[in-house]
Amino acid sequence: MSAIEASGLTKVYRTYRKESGLWASVKGLVRRRHEETRAADNISFTIEEGELVGFLGPNGAGKTTVLKMLSGLLNPTSGQARVLGFVPWERRDEMKRQFSLLMGQKNALWWDLPAQESLELNRAIYGIDRERFKKVVGGLSELLEVQDKMNVMVRELSLGERMKMELISALIHEPRVLFLDEPTIGLDVVSQKRVREFLRLYNSEHRIVTMLTSHYMQDIEELCERVIVIDHGRIFFDGPLSAIIDRFSGHKIISLTFAEKQERDFSALGEVVEQTPVSVQLKVPRAKVTDVARQLLSACSVSDINVQELPVEDVIRQLFGERSAATRNTPILA
Repeated sequence: MSAIEASGLTKVYRTYRKESGLWASVKGLVRRRHEETRAADNISFTIEEGELVGFLGPNGAGKTTVLKMLSGLLNPTSGQARVLGFVPWERRDEMKRQFSLLMGQKNALWWDLPAQESLELNRAIYGIDRERFKKVVGGLSELLEVQDKMNVMVRELSLGERMKMELISALIHEPRVLFLDEPTIGLDVVSQKRVREFLRLYNSEHRIVTMLTSHYMQDIEELCERVIVIDHGRIFFDGPLSAIIDRFSGHKIISLTFAEKQERDFSALGEVVEQTPVSVQLKVPRAKVTDVARQLLSACSVSDINVQELPVEDVIRQLFGERSAATRNTPILA
C-alpha cells in the first residue's frame, strides 16, 4: 500500500454572487445566484514511503486545498484519499499522531511563551514520554542550531529562528508523513539553505514521506526528484523534475566568452539574454543550437563556449504563462 493515495479528489466552493445596485440586492434576498469554484478538480496520485515530492503551481492553483484535504482539515466534495491507510477527514487519533502539517504563513507556537514551553504543550497534547521528548527535541535543536534559543520568547526570535522552532514543533511526535506549505517563505538565503539542508538530512535518515509546496524553485531543485504540477485545480504534470525541461523547454542557452572585444549584433541568431564586450548569452531553439554554435565559432574568436538547459524556474514560469484556457482542461502527465 502506498503511503498517500488520492483518487479523484475534488473540492468545490459555492459562493453567492451579489449584483450591484439596490434593486438587485433586494432581489438577492429572495432568489440568490451562486457561483461554483473548483479549487481542486479530480486530483489523483500516489506517494510511496520515503518520497520527498514537490507540489508546484501558481497562486490559487489549489495546492493548499489539496494539502488540507490530505490533512483532514477539509472534507472533499467528492473523491477518495488515504494517508497511511486512514481516511484523513475521519480525523482518527491514530492518524493525527502520524502526520504533521507546517504552514509557513501560520504560527503553531505560542507567541508570548518561550519556545521550550510551547513544545512542552505539544508534548502533552501528543502524550509523548518526557525522556523521549527530551531526546527528540535535543537532537532536532542541535541539527537546526537553535539550542541557545529554546528559552527565548517566540515573539523575540528572528523569522528564520521561528521557522526552525516550527519545524521542531512539527516533528516532536516523529510523524511518518510531513506536509510543508511554503516552509521557507520570507526567510533570508542563509536560513533557507539551512532549512533545506535539515529537510534533506531528516528525510534521508527517517524515510519520512514529505510533500513540499514552495515558490522558491531552489527548494524544489535541491530537495525533490519528483514534482507534481497543478494549475486551476488540475494536475498537468507528475514525474521527475528533470523531465519538465526535456518535455516543455523548446530552447537552450548558449554562453560564449570571446578572446577579444566584439561589437556585433547577435539578435539574428537568437534572443540575447545578456551581452558584454567580451561575452554573450543567447536563448536559441533546441533544433538550431548546433547550427548557431557553428556560425558563432566561425565568425568570432571564441575562448570558451557552453550550452545549457534553461533554468527550471524559467521553464515553469513559461509554462504557466503560456497555458491557454483550452489547455488548462487537458492534463499532461509524465
